[in-house]
Amino acid sequence: MADSSNLIVRLRVVSLAALLVGLTGCAGSVENWIVNTRVNQGDVALERGNLHEAETAYRLALRVNPHDPRARAGFSQVSGAIAEADYRKGNFDDAKTTLLDALKYDPQSLRLQALRGQIDDARLKREIVSSNYPTYEGAGLQLQDAYASLNVQTKAILRSLKRFSYTYDTQDLTKAIQVSYELQLDVAKNTNRLIAYRQLVESGVPTTTAGAQASAPSGSLLPLP
Repeated sequence: MADSSNLIVRLRVVSLAALLVGLTGCAGSVENWIVNTRVNQGDVALERGNLHEAETAYRLALRVNPHDPRARAGFSQVSGAIAEADYRKGNFDDAKTTLLDALKYDPQSLRLQALRGQIDDARLKREIVSSNYPTYEGAGLQLQDAYASLNVQTKAILRSLKRFSYTYDTQDLTKAIQVSYELQLDVAKNTNRLIAYRQLVESGVPTTTAGAQASAPSGSLLPLP
Protein backbone atom coordinates (compact mmCIF):
# COMPACT_ATOMS: atom_id res chain seq x y z
CA MET A 1 0.00 0.00 0.00
CA ALA A 2 2.87 2.32 0.88
CA ASP A 3 4.62 1.49 -2.38
CA SER A 4 1.45 2.34 -4.27
CA SER A 5 1.20 5.75 -2.54
CA ASN A 6 4.84 6.54 -3.26
CA LEU A 7 4.33 5.63 -6.91
CA ILE A 8 1.34 7.98 -7.16
CA VAL A 9 3.35 10.80 -5.59
CA ARG A 10 6.24 10.25 -8.00
CA LEU A 11 3.87 10.21 -10.98
CA ARG A 12 2.33 13.48 -9.86
CA VAL A 13 5.77 15.07 -9.49
CA VAL A 14 6.79 13.87 -12.95
CA SER A 15 3.53 15.14 -14.45
CA LEU A 16 3.94 18.54 -12.79
CA ALA A 17 7.53 18.81 -14.02
CA ALA A 18 6.46 17.94 -17.56
CA LEU A 19 3.70 20.53 -17.38
CA LEU A 20 6.13 23.23 -16.24
CA VAL A 21 8.56 22.36 -19.02
CA GLY A 22 5.74 22.53 -21.56
CA LEU A 23 4.55 25.88 -20.28
CA THR A 24 8.09 27.28 -20.30
CA GLY A 25 8.65 26.12 -23.85
CA CYS A 26 5.31 27.55 -24.91
CA ALA A 27 6.13 30.90 -23.31
CA GLY A 28 9.44 30.97 -25.13
CA SER A 29 7.71 30.26 -28.43
CA VAL A 30 5.16 33.01 -27.86
CA GLU A 31 7.92 35.45 -26.96
CA ASN A 32 9.85 34.62 -30.11
CA TRP A 33 6.71 34.95 -32.20
CA ILE A 34 5.96 38.40 -30.77
CA VAL A 35 9.52 39.61 -31.34
CA ASN A 36 9.61 38.23 -34.89
CA THR A 37 6.26 39.82 -35.69
CA ARG A 38 7.27 43.23 -34.33
CA VAL A 39 10.65 43.16 -36.08
CA ASN A 40 8.95 42.26 -39.37
CA GLN A 41 6.48 45.12 -38.89
CA GLY A 42 9.39 47.46 -38.25
CA ASP A 43 11.23 46.29 -41.36
CA VAL A 44 8.17 46.78 -43.57
CA ALA A 45 7.45 50.23 -42.11
CA LEU A 46 11.08 51.23 -42.61
CA GLU A 47 11.03 50.11 -46.25
CA ARG A 48 7.92 52.27 -46.76
CA GLY A 49 9.56 55.27 -45.14
CA ASN A 50 7.27 55.27 -42.08
CA LEU A 51 10.02 56.01 -39.58
CA HIS A 52 7.90 56.60 -36.48
CA GLU A 53 5.81 53.49 -37.15
CA ALA A 54 8.99 51.47 -37.55
CA GLU A 55 10.43 52.91 -34.35
CA THR A 56 7.31 51.89 -32.43
CA ALA A 57 7.46 48.32 -33.78
CA TYR A 58 11.13 47.86 -32.90
CA ARG A 59 10.57 49.39 -29.46
CA LEU A 60 7.75 46.92 -28.75
CA ALA A 61 10.03 44.06 -29.81
CA LEU A 62 12.71 45.29 -27.43
CA ARG A 63 10.25 45.39 -24.55
CA VAL A 64 9.76 41.66 -24.99
CA ASN A 65 13.42 40.86 -25.65
CA PRO A 66 15.87 43.74 -25.09
CA HIS A 67 18.73 41.59 -26.38
CA ASP A 68 17.31 40.65 -29.79
CA PRO A 69 20.01 41.78 -32.30
CA ARG A 70 17.55 42.47 -35.13
CA ALA A 71 15.35 44.68 -32.97
CA ARG A 72 18.39 46.52 -31.58
CA ALA A 73 19.85 47.12 -35.05
CA GLY A 74 16.50 48.22 -36.49
CA PHE A 75 15.79 50.55 -33.59
CA SER A 76 19.25 52.09 -33.87
CA GLN A 77 18.86 52.67 -37.61
CA VAL A 78 15.39 54.20 -37.53
CA SER A 79 15.95 56.27 -34.38
CA GLY A 80 19.12 57.68 -35.90
CA ALA A 81 17.15 58.67 -39.01
CA ILE A 82 14.45 60.35 -36.92
CA ALA A 83 17.06 62.17 -34.85
CA GLU A 84 18.80 63.41 -37.99
CA ALA A 85 15.49 64.65 -39.44
CA ASP A 86 14.75 66.56 -36.22
CA TYR A 87 18.29 67.95 -36.26
CA ARG A 88 17.84 69.27 -39.80
CA LYS A 89 14.61 70.97 -38.69
CA GLY A 90 16.43 72.62 -35.80
CA ASN A 91 14.59 70.52 -33.18
CA PHE A 92 17.75 69.83 -31.20
CA ASP A 93 16.04 68.73 -27.97
CA ASP A 94 13.88 66.12 -29.69
CA ALA A 95 16.84 64.95 -31.76
CA LYS A 96 19.02 64.56 -28.67
CA THR A 97 16.35 62.60 -26.77
CA THR A 98 15.80 60.19 -29.67
CA LEU A 99 19.52 59.81 -30.17
CA LEU A 100 20.16 58.92 -26.54
CA ASP A 101 17.49 56.19 -26.78
CA ALA A 102 19.24 54.78 -29.84
CA LEU A 103 22.63 54.81 -28.14
CA LYS A 104 21.28 52.62 -25.33
CA TYR A 105 20.97 49.78 -27.83
CA ASP A 106 23.91 50.66 -30.08
CA PRO A 107 26.46 52.50 -27.91
CA GLN A 108 29.38 51.76 -30.26
CA SER A 109 27.74 53.24 -33.36
CA LEU A 110 30.08 55.76 -34.96
CA ARG A 111 27.14 57.17 -36.93
CA LEU A 112 25.13 57.93 -33.82
CA GLN A 113 28.13 59.34 -31.98
CA ALA A 114 28.98 61.61 -34.91
CA LEU A 115 25.39 62.86 -35.10
CA ARG A 116 25.44 63.56 -31.37
CA GLY A 117 28.56 65.66 -31.83
CA GLN A 118 26.93 67.59 -34.68
CA ILE A 119 23.85 68.32 -32.59
CA ASP A 120 25.89 69.51 -29.62
CA ASP A 121 28.02 71.69 -31.91
CA ALA A 122 24.97 73.19 -33.63
CA ARG A 123 23.27 73.87 -30.30
CA LEU A 124 26.33 75.80 -29.09
CA LYS A 125 26.53 77.81 -32.31
CA ARG A 126 22.83 78.62 -32.12
CA GLU A 127 23.26 79.98 -28.61
CA ILE A 128 26.09 82.21 -29.83
CA VAL A 129 24.11 83.45 -32.82
CA SER A 130 21.00 84.06 -30.69
CA SER A 131 22.96 86.10 -28.16
CA ASN A 132 24.62 88.13 -30.94
CA TYR A 133 21.61 88.60 -33.19
CA PRO A 134 18.24 87.80 -31.53
CA THR A 135 16.21 88.36 -34.73
CA TYR A 136 18.47 86.22 -36.94
CA GLU A 137 15.75 83.65 -37.59
CA GLY A 138 13.25 86.12 -39.03
CA ALA A 139 15.93 87.76 -41.18
CA GLY A 140 17.04 84.37 -42.45
CA LEU A 141 13.50 83.42 -43.45
CA GLN A 142 13.14 86.70 -45.36
CA LEU A 143 16.30 85.88 -47.28
CA GLN A 144 14.99 82.42 -48.11
CA ASP A 145 11.78 83.93 -49.45
CA ALA A 146 13.74 86.49 -51.47
CA TYR A 147 15.83 83.80 -53.14
CA ALA A 148 12.80 81.57 -53.68
CA SER A 149 11.12 84.40 -55.60
CA LEU A 150 13.99 84.31 -58.08
CA ASN A 151 12.61 81.00 -59.29
CA VAL A 152 9.54 82.84 -60.56
CA GLN A 153 11.69 85.07 -62.76
CA THR A 154 13.75 82.13 -63.98
CA LYS A 155 10.59 80.25 -64.96
CA ALA A 156 9.34 83.35 -66.82
CA ILE A 157 12.56 83.46 -68.83
CA LEU A 158 12.26 79.77 -69.68
CA ARG A 159 8.63 80.22 -70.77
CA SER A 160 9.65 83.01 -73.16
CA LEU A 161 12.46 80.91 -74.61
CA LYS A 162 10.17 77.91 -75.09
CA ARG A 163 7.56 80.15 -76.68
CA PHE A 164 10.15 81.46 -79.14
CA SER A 165 10.95 77.86 -80.13
CA TYR A 166 7.57 77.65 -81.88
CA THR A 167 6.56 81.30 -82.50
CA TYR A 168 9.94 82.55 -83.72
CA ASP A 169 8.79 85.94 -82.48
CA THR A 170 11.74 87.99 -81.25
CA GLN A 171 9.41 89.78 -78.82
CA ASP A 172 9.61 86.61 -76.76
CA LEU A 173 13.38 86.97 -76.66
CA THR A 174 13.06 90.64 -75.76
CA LYS A 175 10.82 89.74 -72.83
CA ALA A 176 13.29 87.08 -71.70
CA ILE A 177 16.10 89.64 -71.78
CA GLN A 178 14.09 92.16 -69.75
CA VAL A 179 13.27 89.63 -67.07
CA SER A 180 16.88 88.45 -67.09
CA TYR A 181 18.06 91.99 -66.33
CA GLU A 182 15.57 92.20 -63.48
CA LEU A 183 16.79 88.85 -62.22
CA GLN A 184 20.39 90.05 -62.33
CA LEU A 185 19.53 93.14 -60.27
CA ASP A 186 17.60 91.09 -57.71
CA VAL A 187 20.46 88.61 -57.41
CA ALA A 188 22.90 91.45 -56.73
CA LYS A 189 20.53 92.98 -54.18
CA ASN A 190 20.01 89.66 -52.41
CA THR A 191 23.75 89.01 -52.41
CA ASN A 192 24.34 92.31 -50.61
CA ARG A 193 21.63 91.42 -48.09
CA LEU A 194 23.21 88.02 -47.62
CA ILE A 195 26.63 89.57 -46.95
CA ALA A 196 25.10 91.93 -44.38
CA TYR A 197 23.25 89.03 -42.77
CA ARG A 198 26.45 87.03 -42.40
CA GLN A 199 28.19 90.01 -40.83
CA LEU A 200 25.39 90.46 -38.29
CA VAL A 201 25.35 86.75 -37.47
CA GLU A 202 29.10 86.72 -36.88
CA SER A 203 29.61 90.02 -35.10
CA GLY A 204 26.24 90.74 -33.56
CA VAL A 205 23.86 93.70 -33.60
CA PRO A 206 25.14 96.88 -31.91
CA THR A 207 23.08 97.75 -28.83
CA THR A 208 22.13 101.18 -27.54
CA THR A 209 23.07 101.99 -23.95
CA ALA A 210 22.16 105.34 -22.35
CA GLY A 211 21.45 106.83 -25.75
CA ALA A 212 24.82 105.82 -27.19
CA GLN A 213 25.28 103.03 -29.71
CA ALA A 214 27.75 100.42 -28.56
CA SER A 215 30.24 99.14 -31.06
CA ALA A 216 29.83 95.62 -32.42
CA PRO A 217 32.29 92.92 -31.30
CA SER A 218 35.49 93.17 -33.27
CA GLY A 219 36.05 89.45 -33.85
CA SER A 220 33.89 86.70 -35.25
CA LEU A 221 32.55 84.21 -32.72
CA LEU A 222 31.74 81.65 -35.39
CA PRO A 223 34.03 79.89 -37.83
CA LEU A 224 33.73 81.00 -41.42
CA PRO A 225 31.94 78.45 -43.61
